[in-house]
This record gives sequence, structure tokens and C-alpha cells, in this order.
Amino acid sequence: MAQAAENEMVELFQKELELCQVKKGETVAVLSSGDALRDYARAFLAAAKNLGANAIDAHLAANNSAGDRFKEFGRNALAENPGTMEILKSSGMVVDLLVASFSREGQEIQDAGARMLLVCEEFSALKRLFPTPEHRARTEASLQRLASAKTFRFTNLLGTDITYTFGNRYRPLMEYGYTCDPGRWDHWPAGLIANCAENAEGRVVMNEGDIVYPNMSFLSEPVEFEIEGGQVRRVTGGKEAGELRRWMDSYNDPRAYAVSHIGWGTHTAAEWTTRGVGMDGRSYYGNVLFSLGPNLEFGGDNDTACHLDLPMRGCSAWVDGEKIIANGRLLPEAMRSPGF
Repeated sequence: MAQAAENEMVELFQKELELCQVKKGETVAVLSSGDALRDYARAFLAAAKNLGANAIDAHLAANNSAGDRFKEFGRNALAENPGTMEILKSSGMVVDLLVASFSREGQEIQDAGARMLLVCEEFSALKRLFPTPEHRARTEASLQRLASAKTFRFTNLLGTDITYTFGNRYRPLMEYGYTCDPGRWDHWPAGLIANCAENAEGRVVMNEGDIVYPNMSFLSEPVEFEIEGGQVRRVTGGKEAGELRRWMDSYNDPRAYAVSHIGWGTHTAAEWTTRGVGMDGRSYYGNVLFSLGPNLEFGGDNDTACHLDLPMRGCSAWVDGEKIIANGRLLPEAMRSPGF
């Protein structure tokens, strides 16, 4: 890496750690594996040292890409590295370049009190989606509304009409791109809120141009999910519906068909793209993020490795009967960005 590019990376990462309130003398562990994101690891270590922190390079031998790790959801090499786990659990902050987030090991690190920041997007996305106070405020306002909800219903012009019923079993999730509080996890870059429901009933029809993660693809035709009792009972449509069914079935785990979280995107700088690991599409302002599979990060017990995040544009949504999204546009003033 050229020196100018390296300096730019260290400077941006230092600003991010400052948002995370990294203090002099605090231990910051940077978790990575193999050759993946080693430039990020070196830059985060340098940035932490610039702030006077005790920077630890928690580097594992295992090597696979971030995209592969998102496909094998919740699986990582930490279970075979108890010494590294102890280092991470005793740290004040963990920068996660391994994608240990969303796993039992990641939750154990958070439960020990370490705040955890997942970073694995392209550097251009990290710069473009760098968090601002306004972005955090919009995201917090969205979470406040969803966290108190009893029901969430969303529709689109293709026939989607599904209602989620919430209880007290799960804890909602908010991502605005940095973390200051002990035990709190976040993802940089990000802008979204979500929660898991006790039940979901209805029909979801994804449109051409909606996104399938982690397959990093746009749909070229509609795909319909029929949902009863919080489970997908049928996936119908054309060729792509069949491909989705076969992909989910390849995990040999019926929990892949469980409805997971629901929520919406809050980031006005996010683009409708499948580049990187997908935080643009997930965070896209006003998208409804429909998801299937695991729910560990919400306090659930579904740890299936099959995880589908399915951002959908052009939807309308109601929280407890109040319309909060109209055709992809957020309506409440506290959640809305001027010009959107």
C-alpha cells in the first residue's frame, strides 16, 4: 500500500476509534485471520497506538474471506483458540475483522464487557458512510419506535402483506456505525434498526431489483414467500425462487426457513448496490430489511448457518397501525432526513 493511502486509512480509523471513545491506556484488540484485511489490522493497530491505547494484534492462522464468513453465518475459528478468546474478553474494545460477530463466541466477548466493532466493508464505503451525529439521531429515533412496537406490517405493490407480532422475548438491534458502551456491538459502516417477532403471518413478494444477501445479487424476477406461524412454508416464482430453495435446503437445517429480523435502513449515503459485503443495501434509506434464519444477536436460540438478508425498496410500513414508511420514504420527523 502506498504511504499516502496508508496514512489516509490510519487517519480515518483513528477518527472512528475516537467516536468509540478509545482512551489512553485502554486495551484495544484487533481480531483478524490469515491474509484477510491485514491492511485494516495494521491501520487499526496504528490508530489505537496514536490514541495511547494498548493495541493487541489478535491474529489467527485461519484464512477465509469476509464474504465466505457471511455465508457460513456464526462460524469462526475462535472456538479452537481459547487463548485468543481470553485476550478478547479482557479487552475494553475489540475491532472485529474476522466476522466473529453474530456467533456464540462474539456474544461471549460482549458479555464479558468488551464493546465490539465489526469492520469488513470496502474502504470507499467506510469513507462514504462514515457516521455523523444526525445519522445516529435518526437511527436512534427509529429504534425507539420499533422497540416499543407490538406489531409491524409492511406491504408493496406486488402483493406483499405481512404482519409481525412482537413480545418481550427478543432485544432489538441498532447499527449506526460506532460503539461507546461496554458490551455494545455495532458495525461500521451501517445504518439500520431491526427486531425479531414472536410470530409473523402473511406474504412477502420481492420485486425485480430487490437484493439477496449473502449471494450479492439483484433479483431479475419476483419471488414470493408464504409465511405461516413465523415459518416460510412456500417459496414460489421462477428460476430464482428455485435457486433460493435449493440454496436454503443445502444447509440441511429446517431453521433456515424461520423468519428472523425485520426493520428498515436509515443511512442517506447508502447506495442500492451489491458491492462489498452488503452494508449499502442493508442500510439503504427507507428500505425494509426482510430476513430469514438465525437470531442469536437478538437473544434467540436459532444458530443456523443459513442467513438471508433481503432488502426491499418501495415498501410501505405501519408500526402499531401508524404509517411510518410510504413507498420507501420515512414519515416521522425524527426519523426523516431533509430532502428524502
